[in-house]
Amino acid sequence: MEKERTAGKGPPGGPEEAMSELSSLVRARIRSSSWWDRHGADWLGLCTGLAFLLPGVWLLQAGGVLGAIGGCLCLGITHTLVAVKGAHLASHGALAQRQPWRKLCSLFFIEVCGMLPMERGVATHVKLHHGHTNILGLGDSSTWRMPFLSRFLYLFIAPLSLPIITPLVCLGYLRGERMILALRTVCLASLGFIAHYWMLRWVAGLQSPIYVLACMFVSRNICSLPLIHINIFQHIGLPMFSPESRPPRLVQMAHAVLNLSGCSLLDWVFGHGLVSCHVEHHLFPSLSDNMCRQVRTKIKPLVSNFLKSKGLPYQEASYGSRLRHFYDNYDELMIHAPPITELVGVQ
Repeated sequence: MEKERTAGKGPPGGPEEAMSELSSLVRARIRSSSWWDRHGADWLGLCTGLAFLLPGVWLLQAGGVLGAIGGCLCLGITHTLVAVKGAHLASHGALAQRQPWRKLCSLFFIEVCGMLPMERGVATHVKLHHGHTNILGLGDSSTWRMPFLSRFLYLFIAPLSLPIITPLVCLGYLRGERMILALRTVCLASLGFIAHYWMLRWVAGLQSPIYVLACMFVSRNICSLPLIHINIFQHIGLPMFSPESRPPRLVQMAHAVLNLSGCSLLDWVFGHGLVSCHVEHHLFPSLSDNMCRQVRTKIKPLVSNFLKSKGLPYQEASYGSRLRHFYDNYDELMIHAPPITELVGVQ
């Protein structure tokens, strides 16, 4: 495999010492923050998303094309906030301090809303992706590659199949699971699906079961395109490493993670940790979205200034520029195997 050599040196005093120093600075900010900063603001955001259920149901009850479009849009925002943002925060234990409440949040947001088994979801995302970011064969985002699809189909059509693919992925995860855990997941995921159907059928008053299922499909697809995009834009195309020569964690995350800037709407719907504060999120995964971004605690500028002061990159790009980059370089990024990067001078 071709190897790409990237010049540069590690932080003075060693990457491990630099990571320890940054961790101490961040812990100090966390200790000085209130419960509202650490958890409350994110709960308010999730509750705001649930509030979109009311206008969504009202618009569907009103009928007509505009009512259907507006209703599906509102319900799609709610679904994305709870099934993506809520599930992501819950998987990292960022919604509560006590373990029983963390587990309850994970069961609700990951299994009921996201239709995925909690243990496998956490293991795949937290332990594999976060633990081995851009390490080939482990957390290299290869599961997002579909080389048999053209660039247009992959970037603009294939993501619309997510509402169908997600239950299939769930069933695949359940193979080999203990029976009690599999039954729990099936029951909770079915509860979420039935509750969604019941709300459209009996609260919104949609008469046709086919129309109900169509509204469910459309509303769960509202944010599918940007969801797939942000998952590939922030890691693929950045330096990749072999398991035998992985750099220290601080250096690895500085080179292998990118923030998407200027996306306020996506920031709100998906969460800062998935969009504009992805570097901070990978360095400190248990931080809530508000703690990553919140102005008073200043975690984002703290991390940015620290990395730059140590001679490390702090990578940011706009959504539009990354979309153009992936469209223009689709074969190189999404079909061919990525080269291994060696960071010269980093021990």
